[in-house]
Amino acid sequence: MAVYLPPCRVDLRKWCEWSGSDWEKIRQVVGTGFRMLGPRQSVYTMAANACLRLIENYQVDPAKVRYLALGTESSTDNSAGAIIVKGMLDIALRAKGLPVLARNCEVPEFKHACLGGIYALRGALRFLQSDGSDGVAIVVCADKALYGRGTTGEPTQGAGAVAMLLETRPRLASIDLRLAGTASEYRGIDFRKPLGARPGSSAEAASLDIPVYNGRYSTNCYIDEIRRALDDLYGRASLSPAAYLRSLEAVFMHRPYQRMPETGFGLAWLFALARGDAADRAELAGYSRGAGLAVEDVIAEMNAAPELEQLAVQARIHEEVFPLSTTVLKVFRQSEAYDQQVLGKMTLGSEWMREVGNLYTGALPAWLAAGFADARQRGIELVGSELLAIGYGSGDAADAIPLRVVAGWQDAAARIGIETALQPSMDITADQYLALREGRQPDELCIDHAGEFIIDHIGSRSDRSFQDIGVEYYRYLG
Repeated sequence: MAVYLPPCRVDLRKWCEWSGSDWEKIRQVVGTGFRMLGPRQSVYTMAANACLRLIENYQVDPAKVRYLALGTESSTDNSAGAIIVKGMLDIALRAKGLPVLARNCEVPEFKHACLGGIYALRGALRFLQSDGSDGVAIVVCADKALYGRGTTGEPTQGAGAVAMLLETRPRLASIDLRLAGTASEYRGIDFRKPLGARPGSSAEAASLDIPVYNGRYSTNCYIDEIRRALDDLYGRASLSPAAYLRSLEAVFMHRPYQRMPETGFGLAWLFALARGDAADRAELAGYSRGAGLAVEDVIAEMNAAPELEQLAVQARIHEEVFPLSTTVLKVFRQSEAYDQQVLGKMTLGSEWMREVGNLYTGALPAWLAAGFADARQRGIELVGSELLAIGYGSGDAADAIPLRVVAGWQDAAARIGIETALQPSMDITADQYLALREGRQPDELCIDHAGEFIIDHIGSRSDRSFQDIGVEYYRYLG
């Protein structure tokens, strides 16, 4: 794995001063910082930067790369996708005197909100298991998360890219898709980016980068779809839910901000107790009593099949779909079991992720990369351990994918280069932040892009003899 983060950093403590927000709340719920694209960067340059790092860090033979997939919800070209990244990589590889990527390389782009990268991962694994066993695959997740000023989503922004190398002989962990769980259900106005015209008083208000979303409803969708994917996983492998979750070494989830996976996995644990043995149900009954609720009522709510699309109307959009379970969760959060079984399984890489922000498709892969790097640095032995990666994409879909750590993982983890991904880092001012949001060149902002891809210029001609209006031209600064 390899990670690329753009250098422009927003310090969330300073952002709270600019916006008048509560720093302690932001620190606990969201994190400490996030990154933004610079003036000459795009999701494609970030993707190419991450892929080039991956190829160099792991000494990949480019000629063996026969599958290059891009997962993103921030693409700016409705025709081309991963082929743009391939073209940039070939330019840099030629400059370095290396072979270019294979000519018989497939170049798909995957889109499903934040789950696009995991769907790309599934595609790569299926490619290797069918007609691509003689090659290797690269999946890159590149995104920018941007929210309207003054909204609850504004502190949960971010930008970055994560590239993953898939091989028939893995060096970090193995994946068997036959054991993975998945789920999907249409959720209407959960989180969307419609291409149609949007009325607004500013260019930002009408920007296609700004999502249309409903916070409480989106959280309900996240919780419900993750539960359904886990149920599919339990059924596929004939697992006892609570016993399985206890056996895991670590859990990594889609992470738009720090509190979301804590809430999601906390409720997943309570749902697992409801489906467990007598001891599991007794544990759930204790938390329920602490919340002043009858465990029978809590379990009945958990066993119900909520029709979330019925809440997608203005009058009911703010309703809590699991009110009793959420009340029990508040009691569970105060327990030692919560510290051990929920927070304890999500510690690997979590401090690093507080600095990353929301990477949409890259959020889960970035946390997984950070977790491997963190475990190696702390000397934690993972060989043979099972990890669980839970991906989610608004709209709605989720995947629950088990990973088994292989021998020799430490060498591959050392090559991820987390420290390199965090540098360089430039804290931007409030004025520079606004300029970047509005697509202007910020004053006194100088970025060194040596060894990276940049947008050289954007085409502007549209006549009978030649058209390139809006097309980005790229350059590698070796």
